[in-house]
Amino acid sequence: MSTQLDEARLGRLTTAIRMAAIAEKCRPGIVRAEIASGRAVLPANPAHKNLRPAVVGRAFRTKVNANIGFSTEQSSCPREIKKLSVALAAGADFIMDLSVGKNTAGLRRTMLANCPVPFGTVPIYEAVCRTGGAVESFDPDVLLRVIAEQAEQGVDFMTLHAGILKEHIPLAMKRRAGIVSRGGAILAAWMNRHRKQNPLFTRWEEVLEICKAHDVTVSLGDGLRPGCLADASDAAQFAELETLGKLVRQCRKRGVQVMVEGPGHVPFNEIRMNMEREQKACQGAPFYVLGPVVTDVAPGYDHISSAIGATAAATYGASLLCYVTPAEHLGLPSEDEVHEGVIAFRIAAHAADVARGLKNARNWDDAMTEARINFDWERQFQLAMDGGKARARFRKIAGKKTKSLDHCSMCGAEFCAMRISQKISLARKKPGRQ
Repeated sequence: MSTQLDEARLGRLTTAIRMAAIAEKCRPGIVRAEIASGRAVLPANPAHKNLRPAVVGRAFRTKVNANIGFSTEQSSCPREIKKLSVALAAGADFIMDLSVGKNTAGLRRTMLANCPVPFGTVPIYEAVCRTGGAVESFDPDVLLRVIAEQAEQGVDFMTLHAGILKEHIPLAMKRRAGIVSRGGAILAAWMNRHRKQNPLFTRWEEVLEICKAHDVTVSLGDGLRPGCLADASDAAQFAELETLGKLVRQCRKRGVQVMVEGPGHVPFNEIRMNMEREQKACQGAPFYVLGPVVTDVAPGYDHISSAIGATAAATYGASLLCYVTPAEHLGLPSEDEVHEGVIAFRIAAHAADVARGLKNARNWDDAMTEARINFDWERQFQLAMDGGKARARFRKIAGKKTKSLDHCSMCGAEFCAMRISQKISLARKKPGRQ
């Protein structure tokens, strides 16, 4: 396997590689080899001083990203900082700031100072805000400056929609839902107005120079991801994917780490095909997927409909899952909805790790089983993905008497199958039993 990152650049990542290896409970050499091959990425901008690095790739635990950030109509810097702490407390492995509006740079500075996990952005949002907010009129030179400034500030990875091209727009306009990616729509509007090619695509070498200088990982955005089941796996989506594959090769040639973002709404039976097609088109680059959402009719519950898709996606090829909250398709998420989204996607990620036989993934489940058969309630709460919720729900009925309680209110003492099973086991162990 040819080396995608040279020894000098891998050397700069030595400390981050060692820290990621400790978190993954594996040898640093494994992390190093996966990054060198391009099958994994380790977003670690040296300017992000309090970073706890995390590696993304199929050889490692599936990671979860949480999107936060204010809109032009709702929220504020203090509230988004609160959401950051909520997402981290719930176990998010990555954070992205998707803010649009005023003072995005100030919010990002505060977030970076308080974010110990890899931190990502979508630079075109700030570029549009700086040039008056008219999406068709942003200045490509401003976009390049924003990318450089965010890199200098410490952003670890950036979503860059360089794969959506002028010739893809007619394909997207045949869809029912059109273009649902915010970044993709902005670039399509710019190309349509100016009759020019995507400036990220035409100036890609300049972008890579910036990313290489600051060890920023490129996250190739899926500007033509499907926004409904009817548009999934269509010509527009796959035309962009082929372009993303070419951009992956350019990133690797220049020694820039790269991962690829994936589809949004996909019928469950098409998920495996999508994951495998991306792996082939993008030469095994880590896949970072939003959901996918497997049905269009569950607003208010899209953290569930997307977690179903995310489990399949991570089983068949994805390495990083972008969470979806109950607010998806409805509005900006609250703090509680951020918490629910992270937990739902941590469940999906872990279920997929178990399903694909990742080493030691099931140890957690086996420890929970041991606590359950022993009616060790406190141990169960400690092991639970959301222990606070589990404890609160249990005490709602049982109160605080957890040490001596050998059943729950579902079956009651007499009908508890686990108690009955234990009695059978004890009876069979009595002396004289044949």
